[in-house]
Amino acid sequence: MRKLFFANWKTYLSDTEAETLARSYAERAAAVSADLAIAPGFTALEGVARALEGSSVALGAQDAFWNDEGAHTGEVTPKQLAAIGARFVIVGHSERRALGETDELIARKAAAVAADGMTPVLCVGETAEERDASSQERVVQAQLEAVLGSWTDAPFVVAYEPRWAIGTGRPCEPKDVEAMHAFIRSKLEERNLTARVLYGGSVDPSNLMTYLAVPNVDGVLIGGASTKPAEVLAMLDLLAS
Repeated sequence: MRKLFFANWKTYLSDTEAETLARSYAERAAAVSADLAIAPGFTALEGVARALEGSSVALGAQDAFWNDEGAHTGEVTPKQLAAIGARFVIVGHSERRALGETDELIARKAAAVAADGMTPVLCVGETAEERDASSQERVVQAQLEAVLGSWTDAPFVVAYEPRWAIGTGRPCEPKDVEAMHAFIRSKLEERNLTARVLYGGSVDPSNLMTYLAVPNVDGVLIGGASTKPAEVLAMLDLLAS
């Protein structure tokens, strides 16, 4: 299976900047030996979709509401995202969890995304305090079970992002990534489920290939580095070598 290079772009990118960056991905996609996906901010989705036309780069979204109908001012529904052409939707990102999103809400979002034919990218991971208390497996298992307890055969992706490593420049040690990915894989196997399992957390050109070489790592979820042109090009060049 090809690795998945999933870029979760920061929302401070303007729509014009996002479209320009998307073209850089599209121009290099054919030479890259990995699947590429981009999740820009909501206002940039249509422009990025146009920029990606004719390329193999998949469009994703950073979040979605849990219902397609009703009076929900300010929300973006899975049906709207599917109509734009999104194939992936991130649910349960660490930044959303930090704002108070619960496992129950994330489960509803994942189910709604799948019902509209898209693939949810379920983010799981522990805080620094939970890691220091050696409770990371308990935390991640609870996050997984909340969503996958009644999952059937709809495709999904899991992204392990230790919350203490997001945007901190403090990446998780490869041995710890390997241990958690093996744990996640074992939980999926218990339910006869298969999915790509990505790693996310301060991934950049200096450690990209190290993480991709870790057993049970099927790709990476990249945040800040994926919006810096020099770092993006460096990572795509690594994937093409």
